[in-house]
Amino acid sequence: MSVPGRIVVLTGPSGVGKDTVLRELFRIDPGLEYCVSYTTRPPRPGEVEGVSYFFVDEPTFRAMIDRDEFFEWSTVYGELKGRTYAAVNLAIASGKDTVIKIDVQGAEKVRRRVGSDGIYIYLLPPSVEALEHRLIDRATEDSASLRARQDLAVAELALKDTYDHQVVNDDAQRAAREIETIIQAARSAAGGGVG
Repeated sequence: MSVPGRIVVLTGPSGVGKDTVLRELFRIDPGLEYCVSYTTRPPRPGEVEGVSYFFVDEPTFRAMIDRDEFFEWSTVYGELKGRTYAAVNLAIASGKDTVIKIDVQGAEKVRRRVGSDGIYIYLLPPSVEALEHRLIDRATEDSASLRARQDLAVAELALKDTYDHQVVNDDAQRAAREIETIIQAARSAAGGGVG
């Protein structure tokens, strides 16, 4: 019988580079599982259905809420995002540690459900200025949405001390290696754990 995997929660402000760091993390440790979430926002260039997100319309998402299918869900920048019980349970049952990339409010919902069984990592920018440049450079939002993301990012950064681990994304490869070290240490502390 396989040992259940642990949930690794990776959060941080919009534009901090979560996707880039995760690509590196999965390259370093392909034994990790990724739990794909549902979203009502349209795909960005390069995003793939079922890999980046499951893209659904709002009525579909709300029907899933009504059927109590979500392990967690939130409204983020006017769009709905969430992960289903089925996806989370399947990932954990695989015996692999499962990474959930999530916004701060969703991370708190996961923490309420999973508690100390999860590994909570807050990804930080090297500076607030660097974060603002990243948001501007990725050019995925209009000016009003960009300002909202910048304002929320500053508010979210104030929550960093509520996380078990803080990792600065000054270099994606270095940050991914640090996250891998955190996961390996948690496995060791759990008596060998999974993976």
